[in-house]
Amino acid sequence: MGGAMAMTLVALAYPSMLGLNTVTTAQDRVIANTQWGPLTEQDRDFVVKVRAAGLWEYPVGQMGLQKGASKGVITASQHLVDGHAALDTTCRKIAPMLNIALPNLPSPQQQGFVSQLKADSGKKFDSDFANILRMTHGAIFNTISKIRSTTKNSLVRALADQANNTVLDHMTVMEKTGLVDFDQTLFQQTTPPKLPSSDLTPPPPAAGQPEVVLTPPPNPTSTPVDINGITGSAPSPSPTVG
Repeated sequence: MGGAMAMTLVALAYPSMLGLNTVTTAQDRVIANTQWGPLTEQDRDFVVKVRAAGLWEYPVGQMGLQKGASKGVITASQHLVDGHAALDTTCRKIAPMLNIALPNLPSPQQQGFVSQLKADSGKKFDSDFANILRMTHGAIFNTISKIRSTTKNSLVRALADQANNTVLDHMTVMEKTGLVDFDQTLFQQTTPPKLPSSDLTPPPPAAGQPEVVLTPPPNPTSTPVDINGITGSAPSPSPTVG
């Protein structure tokens, strides 16, 4: 029994590479069999990727509410805070059920986006805000489609459904700002820079570190996944390795 548990923890160890352009081997390899269906490497990476996205886009949304110079950016910022708070709640609910370790910080690349926007102001902030976030949401939109169409895990599938709706909404509100340079944004989205894996990987959570929680706004319009509606009962303690 102890050996099986140790194998489970190794199989579900923190993902080796997570970013806008994830490239790993055997992404469809089943790393655990759970009561909600098999969990693959790409399933696990997707859950962590959604969490990491919220860890930088949520504070950027808060930043936009303070620094946004146009009504469109203010509206988009509200959608970022609302949508990622709900996605984060879902991630934090299903991660322990699937024995997935979640980061408490975004990747260095994502932290770089935050730093760039912190340094901006006025129209420059609005323009960079709309273009960076339209690019990043467009990049993960294709990943969501792949996960939704291939995963056999019902919890991951439910997260993909929620993420699809949220990311589509965020792409739309960025476009409605009227600030998106589509030629530049789509080029960056489809031809990402060749960054080292260390720049694309959220750091693993430190031992004993409290889990970061993205608090929903006072009147949220986005809702997390109804886990009870999927499971129909209390979850079992942990998955088993196949």
